[in-house]
Amino acid sequence: MKLLLVTLYFPPAGGGGVQRPLKFASHLPALGIETHVLAPDDPKWVHEDADLPLPTQAWIHRARYLGPRSRRLADELHGRSGLDLALRRASSVGRRLLLPDENVTWNATAIPKAISIVRREGIDVVLTTSPPGSVHLIGAAVQKATGAKWVADLRDSIVLHPHRSVEGTGARAKQKARAGIARLVAHQADAIVAASEAIAAETRAAEPRGRVVTIANGSDFDDFAGLDYVRRDRFRVTHAGSFFGKRDPKPFLRALAESGLEDVTARFVGDFRPGDREFVDSLGLGDRVELIEYVPRRESLRLQRDSDALLLLIPEADGRGRGILSGKVFEYLAAERPVLAVVPPDGAAAKLVREAGAGLVAGPDDVPGIRDALLELHARWRDGGLEGTPLSPQWRDKLSRASRVEELAELLESLT
Repeated sequence: MKLLLVTLYFPPAGGGGVQRPLKFASHLPALGIETHVLAPDDPKWVHEDADLPLPTQAWIHRARYLGPRSRRLADELHGRSGLDLALRRASSVGRRLLLPDENVTWNATAIPKAISIVRREGIDVVLTTSPPGSVHLIGAAVQKATGAKWVADLRDSIVLHPHRSVEGTGARAKQKARAGIARLVAHQADAIVAASEAIAAETRAAEPRGRVVTIANGSDFDDFAGLDYVRRDRFRVTHAGSFFGKRDPKPFLRALAESGLEDVTARFVGDFRPGDREFVDSLGLGDRVELIEYVPRRESLRLQRDSDALLLLIPEADGRGRGILSGKVFEYLAAERPVLAVVPPDGAAAKLVREAGAGLVAGPDDVPGIRDALLELHARWRDGGLEGTPLSPQWRDKLSRASRVEELAELLESLT
């Protein structure tokens, strides 16, 4: 069979959102599925990673991206006032008027390109993967124009997501538009793939016409090959990933300050908001916090493996964080270093970390609990008892990305 995978996030773009579509495109050809990828020539994403290898067995097609360049507007507005603040806000009005999201303008070139590829190559199934939600408009258009089957892959909830604001007229308008995308997916897609059970349950509540299956993100154990852990004279706890929306390092930073530990280095690899930098300074943490700007994925993996513990942060977000099972969870498990999971204690990520025996769990706002977990990990490290967290063969097979892609292949083949 022949598949067209449509994704906004694909190399040369970097960051966590790239990995799921990239791994799909890398593994599916080995399962007998001729895989074509449609991605932007330049998505104007905030990060690039020129070192990410493209799949060698997939056909890569590009459609010109006409949308605005990604910005971290909250960072740009921080500390500004008066006319300067007003001008900065005004510069973002155009993108805020784009519905359902600022990336929807890519559809002007992506839809005709996708239709052309499907007709020329004899594509059987089109798989659109979000975010952004507007990418699913491409799948619906191709399905209608060519009769190809359409599968929607939902990495996040389209409507309810812990990092999105629902306050203000503009935010409500965007949420209404996203709800329209969710209805379109439910009523037209031939099948829907969800990255977590929470997303699957939300989708099933919309009474979709197609099958809904959960295919979680997976662990890429081979990506850590050749990367070693070396014990040093400071306890290193590493958080890899950007801070945006409701993801908040402040409770952990308070816990670190309250712990009284001096031989700790908390490394934050990726974007760190200006307000959070100021908070670090206000706590007087000094050299106990190391801020590392965005690095290519290979370097991020090296830093994760060469850590005494890994910090996972998922917000409560009025209960919406409980269902989050991000790709970062599986990346940390593949790193096989102890995880300090600062996540909803009754959520999906906490359950997986506990069941895999991969670390300790504390609530996102539970500063005393975070402090105690940090002290426990540090004491085990000081006494030489903080070992790695290698997974059993059964767990490795259960969590491997290859196994998850096999599940996807079975779904795709069932449609033709």
